[in-house]
Amino acid sequence: MDECLILVDNSNVFIEGRKFSAKNKGLVKKSFDQYDPIDWSWRIDFGSLLKEVANGHKIIKAILVGSTPPPNDSLWNAAKSQGFEVKTYEQSHSTGEEKAVDTELVASGLKIIYKHPNPAVLKLLSGDRDFLPLIRSAYEENWETELWGFSSGISNELSQTVSRVKLLDFVFDKIGKYES
Repeated sequence: MDECLILVDNSNVFIEGRKFSAKNKGLVKKSFDQYDPIDWSWRIDFGSLLKEVANGHKIIKAILVGSTPPPNDSLWNAAKSQGFEVKTYEQSHSTGEEKAVDTELVASGLKIIYKHPNPAVLKLLSGDRDFLPLIRSAYEENWETELWGFSSGISNELSQTVSRVKLLDFVFDKIGKYES
């Protein structure tokens, strides 16, 4: 299988990457009930991320889904310029939570898996259990599956359903950079 479909849950990769960066810098929780520290200076390098994840496979499509950014944010334009199809959704006004991101990734992935003439490799960058139906459908169509994510953000159940797990921990220095 020399082709791949890349699906990216931006929030999962971005948040877990910032946590991983904070850990690498030695930032620690100040109390037990505090959230994990986040390195606010870390940014994803979308071109490098795409290259690392594709790993020589021809890309059928690369889809990045996340929350709608502020009007002056250049994040999505950077992702588009590096080869991603970008889809965004408004966050819930009442809770600030993302809505429809995982569902969009599943729907987009299924459409491509079912229409593509040959089995390929699904490369999913996330860690949420919400993707179990997508993984099962890919297997039914004889696709291989790879789960890419930071070790801290991967569901154990999801990791046990894929062909391979690839940790972004090991390519961290290649897929991101620090803003000054």
